[in-house]
Amino acid sequence: MEKQKIGSYRYRILAMLIYATTINYFDRSIIGVMAPTLEKLFDWSNTDYGAIMAAFKAAYAIGMLTMGGIIDRIGTKKGYTLAIGTWSIFGMLHATIGAAWSVIGFAAARFGLGFGESGHFPAAQKTVAEWFPKKDRAFATGLYNAATSIGAILAPFVVGWIVHVNGKNWQIPFLITGGLSSIWVILWLKTYKKPEEHPKLSKTELEYIESDSVVETKEKLPWAKVLPKRQTWAFAAAKITDAVWWFYLFWGAKFLAATFGVNIKNIGVPFLIMYLLADGGSIIGGWISGAFMRKGWPINKARKLTLLFCALIIVPVCYVAVTESKWLAVVLIGIAAAGHQAWSANIFTLVSDVFPKKAVASVTGIGGMIGAVAGILGDLALGSTLDQAGNSGYFWAFLIAGSCYLIILGIVHLIMPKMTPLDENLKLVKE
Repeated sequence: MEKQKIGSYRYRILAMLIYATTINYFDRSIIGVMAPTLEKLFDWSNTDYGAIMAAFKAAYAIGMLTMGGIIDRIGTKKGYTLAIGTWSIFGMLHATIGAAWSVIGFAAARFGLGFGESGHFPAAQKTVAEWFPKKDRAFATGLYNAATSIGAILAPFVVGWIVHVNGKNWQIPFLITGGLSSIWVILWLKTYKKPEEHPKLSKTELEYIESDSVVETKEKLPWAKVLPKRQTWAFAAAKITDAVWWFYLFWGAKFLAATFGVNIKNIGVPFLIMYLLADGGSIIGGWISGAFMRKGWPINKARKLTLLFCALIIVPVCYVAVTESKWLAVVLIGIAAAGHQAWSANIFTLVSDVFPKKAVASVTGIGGMIGAVAGILGDLALGSTLDQAGNSGYFWAFLIAGSCYLIILGIVHLIMPKMTPLDENLKLVKE
């Protein structure tokens, strides 16, 4: 009832974030779903595949450092449009690559895709900071973050429907996102303005959005000013876990194919289970910390206790590499993915809890860069290990995936024991 009284236009903006995230992850997931097929079609080794995945993350790391700052400078509307336009062009370029230059060609296309996609989360999180009060940001983040799973779920079904086991029609899925992205850009340019400038936003809803925020000047904060802050590095440490999520996304189909004989035509149901669980985790994880805050808990306690719950439910994924049950493996990966998405919803919100709105995209970008570097190291190490030691390499991958969250949460708490907000000059706000 309360939301009806204050208005709900902010949820139209959130719907645009959900749409963009779905496109982003559909585009991003296609190659992971087709990996076993493309490896046979182009005669790739695990090391070749790892290098192609590393190219995506290298561009993602570079883009996170630059795109976040660009979005903070030119604004959410233009910055988001730039990001999605870039990733759409390079996503479609995958379809033009021939067998003779497949490794170099896919690496180049993934590099461009990664640079464009690096702008998505800084822009999306900046939008949430602009359009939602602090007490609702984790829930809003959880909702749009859940769309990562929607994209990941759609990819295997669309690919399985269009692409043959022998690789015929493999180009078509890479072209689909171009049309979806064009529609999004038109809607975004037509819909988006800042809340204080939006003619369709009621005064009551604007007051609600700004109810726990302070007025900021329009002076830009340089990237170099946020870099030395320990709060920036607390978030960056938490983002190391991105490497685990990318392991599920880009290596999950390969693991299921190598271990249980799953192919491009029957990967859909395992991915559906895994990513539906991930969706639930994203939404519930974002809701829980907000519920704690509505009960009067301080932000520090609400966010970190939720992160602890997330880390604990991820631990059983360590067992995946030794189980002989395909469906148990799928469920355990799904539960871990749910824990990761709940974790992700809350760590994204850490940025807007602590930093002023005009620094959110830059800090998100720095953290994303660290996560991408962790992903690069993981890809190169896993690809090499699998080529040398066979599928036993997955044992170590799942062991690290299950245990690292608790360790990283301890590091985050050491770096930032209290989540004291910073003012627009990045000075601690006096309590």
